[in-house]
Amino acid sequence: MHKVVVLDKLSPEGLALLDAAEGVSYDVRTGLKGDDLRQVLLDYDGAICRSGVKLDAKALEGNQRLKAIVRAGVGTDNIDKTVATRQGIIVMNTPTGNTLSTAEHAFALMLAMSRNIAPAYQSLIEGRWDRGSYMGTQLADKTLGIVGLGRIGREVASRARAFKMRVIGYDPFMSDERATEMGIQLSPSVRDMLPSVDYLTVHTPLTPETENLIDMAELEIIKPGARLINCARGGIYNQDAMVAGLKSGRLAGIALDVYPDEPCTQNDLFGMPGVVCTPHLGASTEEAQTQVAIEGVQLLVNFLQHGEIRHAVNAAAVDPKTLHSLRGFLNVAHRLGRFLAQWHDGQPNKCRLFYRGDVATKDVKLLTAAFCAGLLERAMNEPVNIVNAEVLMHERGIEVSTECDPEQGAFRSSIRADLVTDKDSYTVAGTLFGNDMPRLVRLGEYRLEAYMDGVLLVFSHSDVPGIIGNVGTVFGKHQVNIAQMTVGRAGAAPGGNAIGVLNLDSAPSNVALDEVRNHPHIQSAEVIEMPRADDLPAWLQ
Repeated sequence: MHKVVVLDKLSPEGLALLDAAEGVSYDVRTGLKGDDLRQVLLDYDGAICRSGVKLDAKALEGNQRLKAIVRAGVGTDNIDKTVATRQGIIVMNTPTGNTLSTAEHAFALMLAMSRNIAPAYQSLIEGRWDRGSYMGTQLADKTLGIVGLGRIGREVASRARAFKMRVIGYDPFMSDERATEMGIQLSPSVRDMLPSVDYLTVHTPLTPETENLIDMAELEIIKPGARLINCARGGIYNQDAMVAGLKSGRLAGIALDVYPDEPCTQNDLFGMPGVVCTPHLGASTEEAQTQVAIEGVQLLVNFLQHGEIRHAVNAAAVDPKTLHSLRGFLNVAHRLGRFLAQWHDGQPNKCRLFYRGDVATKDVKLLTAAFCAGLLERAMNEPVNIVNAEVLMHERGIEVSTECDPEQGAFRSSIRADLVTDKDSYTVAGTLFGNDMPRLVRLGEYRLEAYMDGVLLVFSHSDVPGIIGNVGTVFGKHQVNIAQMTVGRAGAAPGGNAIGVLNLDSAPSNVALDEVRNHPHIQSAEVIEMPRADDLPAWLQ
C-alpha cells in the first residue's frame, strides 16, 4: 500500500481521485512546518503540495522513504529540488492546469483597464453618476505586443485575434513559420515592437534578461499612450518607470497581478489614474484549482503504481546507470546549448547536432535533449529538463536533427551544434577532457580551446598585434580579472580574422565593454554567462 500525504488544501475532485486509486491511501496534513513537517514526511511514499508549505532542505533531511513530490501548480520554488534530487525524490508539477485561467485574467485586466471598470464602479458606490469621466478605448484594431509565446502567451494571442487585435510577439525560440500559423507577427526584439504596440503583456520568467524589461530608456521609444499588463512575474516592468510613465502621460494605463515582493499591500501605483491591480489572482479560479489538483493526483498515482514520470522538473525518464555513464557529455551538450542561447541572433528555425567518435555510439537522444534544455531554459516560464526540452522546441517550430559518425576526428569524442536562424547560422563544438572537464573547441570557423564555465567574453577581432594587451588593460582598469584566455584564427597564417574567449572572474560593466568594443580592430564583444564548473542542472546531479 502506497501512502500519500496532502500538505496543502486540495480540491474535492483531486481527493476523490485519491479515494478511488487502488493500492493508495492518503492523509491530509496541512499547516505543517519545521520539525513537525520533517517527521510527517518520513512516513509517506508521496506528497502533494501547493505553495503554502515549504519543502526545504530541513524538511527533507534524512528522508529515505519519500519517492515523489507533486506540486499542484507550475512554480516549484517552495521545494528544494537540489536536495530532493540528491535523495532520489522525483519532483513533478502541473504546467498546463492554470494556463487558461491566467490567460483569461490577463485579458480581464486589459479590458478593465481599457474601460475604467474599477473607478467607474467606485463612483457608483460613492453615489456619483459620472459617465463623462470614464471614457474608454476599444481593443479592436489595436496592436497587442506579447513577450513570451509559451502556453499562456499563445492563449492570450488567440483571444486577442478574436477581439480583432493585431498581434506582435517576441520569443527568442519561436520560428517564423509557427508564428505565422498562429497569426502572430514576430518581432526581432522587444525594443523593436515598442513603437507599434498599444498594449504590451509579458508571459516570461523573471530572469536577468527580463528584469526591468520596461525601464526609463524604454519609455523614450514606446508608443505614446501604451498600456502595460503583467500577470507573469513582478519585476519585469520597472516600478519607477511605470510611475514616471503614467505621470508624464507616456503610458495610459498599467494592469498588474504580480509584484516583486508578495504579499503587496502598499505600492506607489495603487490609486493612480489608469491603474488596475489584483492580488495575484491569475490561477485563482475554481476550474484551475480543480485541474491542477486532478493533474497532480494523476501524476503521483501513475508514478507510484507504474513508475511513470511526466512533467518532472528535476529528473529524466532514464535509468540511473545510463545517466551516470553519460554524465560528462550530458554536461558538455547542456553547456553548448547554454552558450548558443546567448550567442545567436534572430529567430531559430533549425538545429542540427553532429556526434563524432565514441560519443556517437551512446544514447544521443538523451544528449540532444540535454542540449535543447540548455538552449531553452533561460527563456522559458516553466521548468526545462531532458524530459520536456525537445517537446518545447517542437512547440516553437524549431526543427531538431542529429547525425552520428563513430570515426574519431581531432578528438576521441566531440559534439557539434549548428543553429540556423532567420538572420544567420551559428556553429559551436565541445569535447570532454578527462571525466568532467567540458571544453569549447570550435566557434564558427575558428578552432580553439576554452573553458565553458563562469563569465566569458567572446570577441571577434583582426589578427594584429596588441589586441589582447589592449583588452587586458581595459579590464585591469575596471578591476575585472582575467582567469583564462584563448584565441582562434580563421586560418594558419597571421593577419586575418580571429576570435578570442576570456574567462573572467566577474562580469564587466557596460563602460568596460564599450571601451573594448570601441577598439578599431575589434568587431564585436559579447558577454556569455555560463554555469560554474561545479554547477550542474538538477537532473544531472
